[in-house]
Amino acid sequence: MPAPENRFKSRLAAGETLIGAWVGLGDAYAAEITATAGFDWLLIDGEHAPNDLRSILSQLRVVEGSASAPVVRLPMGETWAIKQALDIGAQSLLIPMVESAAQAEQLVRAVRYPPNGNRGVGAALARASRFSAIPDYLATADAQIWLGVQVETRAGLDVLDEILTVEGVDGVFIGPSDLAADMGFPGQLDHPLVQRAIRAAIRVICASGKAAGILWTDEVNARNAVADGARFVATTIDVTTYAAAIRDAAARGLALKP
Repeated sequence: MPAPENRFKSRLAAGETLIGAWVGLGDAYAAEITATAGFDWLLIDGEHAPNDLRSILSQLRVVEGSASAPVVRLPMGETWAIKQALDIGAQSLLIPMVESAAQAEQLVRAVRYPPNGNRGVGAALARASRFSAIPDYLATADAQIWLGVQVETRAGLDVLDEILTVEGVDGVFIGPSDLAADMGFPGQLDHPLVQRAIRAAIRVICASGKAAGILWTDEVNARNAVADGARFVATTIDVTTYAAAIRDAAARGLALKP
């Protein structure tokens, strides 16, 4: 019995464009509600959301039971953190702030077992192997791991071509907010220079044959990203969606007061 099929990886490999959402509330019950919405993929955020390994695991469980494919974003690309995320069953990882091909190569090694990498061999006691119920896990796990790297600084863009040559990097995600800030335009995601850099980067990624991704909550920007060839695009964030809806509900309710 091989490792489970990674639906996110196989659908991207088939050339699909996948629309997703950011899951940042840090709660499995909330993640389960989002998982009923029908998105192609959901990003469980360990970088900017109040998550630890156990809360990521609880959200991973509920998303896996839905039609949405889970992707886990770690706060950093440390080998030990990647090992733990893979062992709890994450098959698609997104790693922030990648700024060199050497860094990307290190990440590739971290998601692969020896002799092709340096992922620690301990899955026999882990959820990833169904606690040893998948006898062929060690031999088949590498093929089902999807690795995405975030390029979100000028330094990263400067070496984007080099990062794209790294075998084992499956996708490159452009981080608009960090990139805008690094370019000297914090909060100005629609600044012409930021927009030009993002759209050019997406086209370069697509030309390399790797999947380009981005988070755009603005529909026009999201539409442009898809038109430029981006194939994993998140269009909303649970935190801001809930915040906007509950504030609107409060305003409407309070307006009823005599």
